Amino acid sequence: MAADVDKRNLEQEKKISPQNGQQIPGSRSWIYKRMWTLLVVCAVPLFAFGIKYYQDAQLLKRHEESVRTLGAEGFFLFSSLDTNHDLYLSPEEFKPIAEKLTGITTPVDFEEEVIHDPNGETLTLEAKMQPLLLDSMTKSKDGFLGVSHSSLSGLRSWKSPAVPSLSFSASQFRVFLPPKNKIEVGDTWWVIPSELNIFTGYLPNNRYHPPTPRGKEVLIHSLLSMFHPRPFIKSRFAPQGTVACIRASNDFYYDIVFRIHAEFQLNDIPDFPFWFTPGQFTGNIVLSKDASHVRHFHLYVPNNKSLNVDMEWLYGASESSNMEVDIGYLPQLELRSTGPSTPSIIVDEQGNIIDSRDGSSEPIKFVFEEIHWTSEINREEAARRLEVTFYPFKKVSYLPFSEAFERAEAEKKLVHSILLWGALDDQSCSGRTLRETVLESSPVLALLNQSFISSWSLVKELENLQQNPALSEKARLHLEKYSFPVEMMVALPNGTIVHHINANFFLDQTAMKPEEEGATFSFSGGFEDPSTSTYISFLKEGLEKAEEYLAQ
Repeated sequence: MAADVDKRNLEQEKKISPQNGQQIPGSRSWIYKRMWTLLVVCAVPLFAFGIKYYQDAQLLKRHEESVRTLGAEGFFLFSSLDTNHDLYLSPEEFKPIAEKLTGITTPVDFEEEVIHDPNGETLTLEAKMQPLLLDSMTKSKDGFLGVSHSSLSGLRSWKSPAVPSLSFSASQFRVFLPPKNKIEVGDTWWVIPSELNIFTGYLPNNRYHPPTPRGKEVLIHSLLSMFHPRPFIKSRFAPQGTVACIRASNDFYYDIVFRIHAEFQLNDIPDFPFWFTPGQFTGNIVLSKDASHVRHFHLYVPNNKSLNVDMEWLYGASESSNMEVDIGYLPQLELRSTGPSTPSIIVDEQGNIIDSRDGSSEPIKFVFEEIHWTSEINREEAARRLEVTFYPFKKVSYLPFSEAFERAEAEKKLVHSILLWGALDDQSCSGRTLRETVLESSPVLALLNQSFISSWSLVKELENLQQNPALSEKARLHLEKYSFPVEMMVALPNGTIVHHINANFFLDQTAMKPEEEGATFSFSGGFEDPSTSTYISFLKEGLEKAEEYLAQ
């Protein structure tokens, strides 16, 4: 028995002890795993460093090749289009160029028209208006000399809203709800897309009656018809249409800010057309996410500028007839809800009517809960996002006159100042061509952001500023250089104008004739057409002249 025990012990020692130079298989496997783990841990950062080094080397190589191929100016243009700086143009980066070249904008899917629920909630809107101040028009200064009475007949007779009060189904306001891919606070989208661009030009002037509205256009047309019976919900000039932005949101409600570019035809046959174009309509709507309830609605023409309406009228029946242009001030044009939308009937849990609203009974009394937003941006930021959607040139901030010079002094930059007859960032503008071409081109945007503080001002506002002791000298210097209709200037922070060019002269210099050799299309998506290159030269000349002034 002792021999058996000794034999078993010997066998166990053989199992746990290495013999003849061999290791136990389990031990060898554990060591290999530790070694591989260590190698992997060391190799990962080395591999990542190698990839980064290779990518940087390739990027540097592409950068050098690009500069050799395009030259410094050409590479500057390319870089302004290459938003992610990978030295490749993706389809998304090329999209604005394609739209400018083809004149075709990516289509927007319209929702089907909503069938209104007769038992749904109803919203009542009231229209208010103060007519245009005739003495704010330039032509009033000479007593409208040469302006026929028939031309202004529609303007003079429009003194009150066409429909002072009107009820709508709450579900009609579904058109303001965002599409499925635009549900975050701050998102913007086209409710009614613009159909005009630099290639299509503008719509005819010789028209009296608007086209039949379709789809989402129906509600906008109905709203504006409360002011005047002939609203054109798509203006003759770009950018036209309606844009919306989510200002605030919670689980049940949106607060949506919107902006509309539309106009009215005030005259009818036999008088020649008279176009009345407010700078913009804006406002907001607070509605439930299923559009069954509207808590608040407000639409108005902003009156915070000294001039806010553009007017154009024909002196003949054809498109080639002479046209007069003027601008004026409209104190008030607005729609406002009288209260939240309310149902016409109230039913119990079984669907039985327990109360109703009809013409012979008192209105149903409701108490509404207060809305608390879980996510929001301020109204100014929402308005800015709408503005940039309409006007890409506003990707550069344009500051008020006084603030621009203060910022330029603080940042040691020059002021890029535009002085004009009508507002640059709405439809009462005398600088349409400028803002739709060079000011929104990528190279100009890049240079303005890098070296300038930008500002635009109305002539009338600077005339008023001459009474301001702190700003009178800067205003005077600007007005001395101004020529109708638009003057672009480069100024020192102290207000000294070092360089300027008139818009008409600028456009004449950059106008392209088909017969000119080497003529190319002019558009603002980023290709350096004559307008863009000329404006960049103007800005660079301003920088050079400023150095001379500062050196004195």
